[in-house]
Amino acid sequence: MTSSPTNTGLAPVPEEPPWYRPVANECELFETAYQQQVPLLLKGPTGCGKSRLVEHMAARLGRPLITVACHDETSAVDLTGRYLVHGGDTVWQDGPVSRAVRNGAILYLDEFAEARSDVIVVIHPLSDHRRTLYVERHDEQIMAAPGFMLVVSYNPGYQRGLKELKPSTRQRFLAASLHYPSREIELEILQGETNIDTANGKKLCALVHKLRELEPLGLAEMPSTRLIVNAARLIQAGLPARSACDAAIVESLTDDAEVAVGLRDLVALVF
Repeated sequence: MTSSPTNTGLAPVPEEPPWYRPVANECELFETAYQQQVPLLLKGPTGCGKSRLVEHMAARLGRPLITVACHDETSAVDLTGRYLVHGGDTVWQDGPVSRAVRNGAILYLDEFAEARSDVIVVIHPLSDHRRTLYVERHDEQIMAAPGFMLVVSYNPGYQRGLKELKPSTRQRFLAASLHYPSREIELEILQGETNIDTANGKKLCALVHKLRELEPLGLAEMPSTRLIVNAARLIQAGLPARSACDAAIVESLTDDAEVAVGLRDLVALVF
């Protein structure tokens, strides 16, 4: 039996951080949390920039990044590691959390509240002064290497009534709420991401802000910045604006035929 961990499998740190336009002081808070070795909780709606912020800050701080998209089947074993049979031998393979802790990476658990309760138990010793991962199956305690940081995120609006983080877990983290930006900042983000012309950029921003005000439509999620970035890319590629909005925004937001008609009417008013 071989019990040594496998190769780290860490992606190289980008030479230039991914482009990110701060909305408030989230970059300063992230850097301070990193320096003080305190885990960070990012709260915000879908597509508001949580993942991009983490990618940007990991590169800016010169740390490798390991991202895990959590769901209701995500277990502690998935994250810490398991024994595998390889070439007739039984070898230990680290999971993403173990790799991050060993190598001083930034560990990002996206939609953390969706994970199973045993994941929360595993994360607790990493999120306080111990900074230790207990790997029961491998009978090992891993002390976090220098540079390790734990970042988790969740969408409070989506989770409400389904799964919530326990107070005992929330209070282990610094926390920051990210929101959809103002129209002016959203235009900067749109042009920074796609180089779309100002006229079409303003129309897309006006459209998404109108949609966010239309609660009677009963949309499960408000349209995100990500949606208009996708629409802008389609327009830049030569697709007519209404067709781009239909594919990137309308069809992404609803399967309800009547709601889709209302959304398309609004698109037609803007474009």
